[in-house]
Amino acid sequence: MWPATFPIDLPPTVFKILRDLIHDHAGIHFDDAKRGILAEKLSPRVVECGLTTFLDYYYLLKYGPGSEQEWPAVTDALSVPETYFWREIDQIQAFVEQLLPAYVKMFPGRTIRIWCGACCTGEEPLTIAMALNETGWFQRASFEIFASDASPAAIAKARQGIYRDRSFRALSPELKEKYFLATAGGWQINPELHSGVHWSVANLIKSAEIAPFVESPFIFCRNVFIYFSTEMIARTVDQFASQMARPGYLFIGAAESLLKVTDEFDLQQVGDAFVYTLN
Repeated sequence: MWPATFPIDLPPTVFKILRDLIHDHAGIHFDDAKRGILAEKLSPRVVECGLTTFLDYYYLLKYGPGSEQEWPAVTDALSVPETYFWREIDQIQAFVEQLLPAYVKMFPGRTIRIWCGACCTGEEPLTIAMALNETGWFQRASFEIFASDASPAAIAKARQGIYRDRSFRALSPELKEKYFLATAGGWQINPELHSGVHWSVANLIKSAEIAPFVESPFIFCRNVFIYFSTEMIARTVDQFASQMARPGYLFIGAAESLLKVTDEFDLQQVGDAFVYTLN
């Protein structure tokens, strides 16, 4: 049963310590104007944990014996599942049409590693896989595609590979028919294409969790930094720079920028897209 007042009141003093704790653990930043949003998103978790106040919930997350079990639920509650196939396709076209040919010429025979570090429910890595298949790259080179997200619920959906109509707003009917099969629950991605992606739960700000993927020369980390503080963006990107293969290519969202965040990467125009390069 929901409490009489819902969402649960989140006093400014508690908001500040709770948002700082979330920032340190998940990287997500809530400014003062988003206090109500945070209260709305996390009130169900407070109730689910049998608590009545956000202060109690803060103490649970910070000191409680079950905090490690609760943090994945926090991540799920705060995630923004706004993604779709063929989103910001200019970058992916630049990748398959210009960057890949140059890379293969430099490193013939090398397996090409691609990592989508904030893949949500999987539309981005599957778009990359479709683009590679459409341009014949799977017949010309060997690929490893890794896809991770901090939200266990998002990765669970990605592993199912079933999508609703909202995911297809930018995908052509021809490609939808080619790669998807209508099912009772939505549209099922082609199993062969889906099995070529390695799905994992990994938090971008947890070094140990992203260690298996960060050495990839091609990193897609799009539309997640808009939720991070400048401090956390710099920390994440510097970790990429220290470990990713060189030459390395970092793809971020069209609304995102690394200007005044890091000097490790250079912004380069490739075709109709902009890509950050590490040489």
